[in-house]
Amino acid sequence: MGRWRDGTGELSVLDGAGAGVPLEIAASYRARTRGLLGRDGIEGALLLTPASSVHTFRMRFAIDVAHLDRHLRVIAVRTMKPGRLGAIRPRARYVLEAEAGAMAAWGLRPGARVVIATGQDLRT
Repeated sequence: MGRWRDGTGELSVLDGAGAGVPLEIAASYRARTRGLLGRDGIEGALLLTPASSVHTFRMRFAIDVAHLDRHLRVIAVRTMKPGRLGAIRPRARYVLEAEAGAMAAWGLRPGARVVIATGQDLRT
């Protein structure tokens, strides 16, 4: 898999209920640093790439965090309250963020695989 660029797409969880979830892709340093800061919520999910950990300092709401390996398989899923520092997952290449409770509704759990579809080729 090549490198991603900032943009939008659609997330699907294989063998899950999450099909057609709106996705924002944050691949640049600036987009990853900004993440969900300053927002009151998110419609869908945010993919941080590359990333192996996150924090929720200065966040306004709790989030679900899923660490994905290079094959887009879920390593771990956690819910994080604002003001927390997440654990580093050495095998993680991507981090998926969504509002708290969303990932359970999509059927996203450790071992599940996600598929990302983009309207344009966002990988270089």
